[in-house]
Amino acid sequence: MKRLATLLILILFLLIHQYGLAQNPLPKSPCVTNPVYRQFDFWIGEWDVYGKNGKKAGDSHIERMLDSCIILENWTSGAYSGKSYNTFNGTTQKWQQYWVDNAGGVTEYFDGHYEDGKMIFQTANVKQFDGKVKIMKMTFFNLGADKVRQFGESSVDNGKTWTVDFDLEYRRK
Repeated sequence: MKRLATLLILILFLLIHQYGLAQNPLPKSPCVTNPVYRQFDFWIGEWDVYGKNGKKAGDSHIERMLDSCIILENWTSGAYSGKSYNTFNGTTQKWQQYWVDNAGGVTEYFDGHYEDGKMIFQTANVKQFDGKVKIMKMTFFNLGADKVRQFGESSVDNGKTWTVDFDLEYRRK
């Protein structure tokens, strides 16, 4: 009898809780309502990616996820693949990218911002596998509805000089 009473109370609680949520829906995600989360939307889509030499470098599928809080990149280039998770951090007021690949690589670009049609990400001064310490920077240029340029560079002298690491052109499929 005690079990039946406990079960009935539990069912009643669940019904009241469910009814209460239906009457008071959760507020919309800030990622949907705050326009800062849409600044990097120009990168969303299906892309063929080319190097400066005109040769195809890879394919990239970019999509929103988690109520538009994350822009997820799915990169493939032959046997090499990787993913980046991109978001605006409301606490730090900075854009961030977290890159992971199938070669065990991880890069944290936690200092990002949007300006003049460009998304710019930068790492801290980080020790690399080869023992060198360097800063890495990526800039995404919005070149219109069907083209994005991704320009990567690095510095081993704390940002005094920069070396080009890659220069890619994304062409919408």
